[in-house]
Amino acid sequence: MTKPLSCQDIIENLSTALVVVDNALRVVSLNASAEILFAMSQRQAKDIPFQTLLPGESELITSLNRVKQTAQGLVEHEMKLYIPSVGEIVVDCAINIIDSNEQAYLLLELTQLDFQQNISRGENFHTQQQVLRGLAHEIKNPLGGLRGAAQLLERQLNSDELKEYTKIIISEADRLQNLMTRMLGPYQQPEKQSLNIHEVLQHVRQLVDIEVDDRLKIKADYDPSIPEIYADFDQLIQIMLNIIRNAVQALNGVGQVILRTRIQRNITIEKQHHRLGVLIEIEDNGAGVPDSLQDSLFYPMVTGRAEGTGLGLYLVQNLVQRNAGTVSCSSQPGQTIFSIIFPLEIDSVS
Repeated sequence: MTKPLSCQDIIENLSTALVVVDNALRVVSLNASAEILFAMSQRQAKDIPFQTLLPGESELITSLNRVKQTAQGLVEHEMKLYIPSVGEIVVDCAINIIDSNEQAYLLLELTQLDFQQNISRGENFHTQQQVLRGLAHEIKNPLGGLRGAAQLLERQLNSDELKEYTKIIISEADRLQNLMTRMLGPYQQPEKQSLNIHEVLQHVRQLVDIEVDDRLKIKADYDPSIPEIYADFDQLIQIMLNIIRNAVQALNGVGQVILRTRIQRNITIEKQHHRLGVLIEIEDNGAGVPDSLQDSLFYPMVTGRAEGTGLGLYLVQNLVQRNAGTVSCSSQPGQTIFSIIFPLEIDSVS
């Protein structure tokens, strides 16, 4: 007989972090998302002061006391919280009173805004991607005609000096053709298979190690318990290679790159919920991404380097999406982290 779905089952599978505290602001319970957020289990957190989870936090504690005194729920938008295991996050926080057997409790619902904004950015990127792909197709067609006309003209010219101009036309047409081809991205569909993400990372690590010297260190921080994922091996190689090479260039070959893997629970990718995912982080200790580029980093033609084409991260986004994943970046001086998440359930991957 099938076990009926309980309220607790639903609560444990919410992506919103739920925390219940008593009248003395001691932790009563955490759901699974809250355990992940605070890096603390329900058993460890029970009965400890809530402020222990957020050392130095005063604004949220003030809000909790206000709800306790007035018995009126409230919502705080874009609240910044510092969590030791995570760093600074931005959340929307709803606080409500729960009455149970003459005992009052406070329920906190914490929704990370950066997570929601990444979804929104992803949708915006997808729309722009379709427009740009159409534009690239329109540009490629006349470029072929332009190149052919220049070749025909070159055959009719006797002057080597004039032929230099046709060579420039042909060379620039070829360059733009190549640029458009890269903008359109790889044509082949992913050939997905079960694979070990650490084999991918180690393969890329070996490739990059050949290109750098001892002034740059590439370190591994892997979770060996991560099961296999379902993705295209070659495309994952290209994803990791593009990001790691970007990090090496940002460091000018001097510094440290960390490759990190972790299990993620209760994730949402392209509006689909997954109970489990694998998080791959590529971290460097360079100068960081300029603030002016952070929101448009994965768009085509966006680059912080004079010699860059601005297509490397655009293709990363493209390939990650083809493999049912999501990619984001957080950056500040001394720490830039590219985070890629793929679902672990094979049956949820298209």
